[in-house]
Amino acid sequence: MRAVWLREFGGPAVLEAGDAPDPAPGPGQVLIEVAFANVTFVETQFRATGTGPFAGALPMVPGNGVGGVISRAGEGVNPALIGKRVVTSTGGSGGYAQRVVVDAALVFPVPHALSLDAAVALLADGRTATGLVHATAVAPGERVLVEAAAGGVGSLLVQLAKAAGAEVVAAAGGAEKVARARELGADLAVDYTDPEWTALAGEVDVVFDGVGGAVGTAAFSLVRPGGRMAMYGLASGSWAEVSEEDAAARGVKLVRSIGDAAAMRGYTESALEAAAAGQLIPVIGQRFPLERAADAHAAIESRGTIGKTLLIA
Repeated sequence: MRAVWLREFGGPAVLEAGDAPDPAPGPGQVLIEVAFANVTFVETQFRATGTGPFAGALPMVPGNGVGGVISRAGEGVNPALIGKRVVTSTGGSGGYAQRVVVDAALVFPVPHALSLDAAVALLADGRTATGLVHATAVAPGERVLVEAAAGGVGSLLVQLAKAAGAEVVAAAGGAEKVARARELGADLAVDYTDPEWTALAGEVDVVFDGVGGAVGTAAFSLVRPGGRMAMYGLASGSWAEVSEEDAAARGVKLVRSIGDAAAMRGYTESALEAAAAGQLIPVIGQRFPLERAADAHAAIESRGTIGKTLLIA
């Protein structure tokens, strides 16, 4: 089969397509013929530095989220799963490939009304966005600021916060992304490259901080007493400079976790069900052939992408 290899850490060019052994399912496992693989910002960081939530000995095939059709079932697995469309996480390795093996218990069936590419786009970002809205308890009438509102998670947060009855303020970098946030339903959209963006945004009850750095730190200043700030990403390269002491002094609750493995599974299922019902629409801005994974990483790092980036296996 074809796969993308990471043999050394560095720039996007270190990702090289090549041949790899076909995996075989062991007891309790299934083999998936991959149609789409998810590409995330965290994966670009791991490729560059070897740090982050994933780990692996080089050389390795990176990639954590895939969707496809189960073609084989290992011992002890219900053979009725063969032929089913599923999405799954791989644990941080093996995803950039035409076939993957995972534990059967880890797969999520894709609803009939949902396309496979949309399901892959929702696998990581859908559970994150759903979990964040739950953890911050967004309520009707509240004012909510979504950073990186045209990104994978941000575009879903805009939709979910609106569905919860909130007034949504979207912050994004550049005119094109600001326009996309408005299209997604934001009540107000501001460009956070504008030095006056916080004055334009105004006070809010909840902040979803997926950027960190100066943007996240500035967003914290907008949270009203009694509000919440969810810190879940560092697209800027660093976390927002907000401490528990800073938050407590202003009566703001910091949210840094959205739940355990069981909760995450529930959030994934909720996102897939909402999308199948037409209530949640992932934005897939870029698609690259598997062999061009390096280009996909470069596009994400350029900050020029909108929504999700997928590899077509």
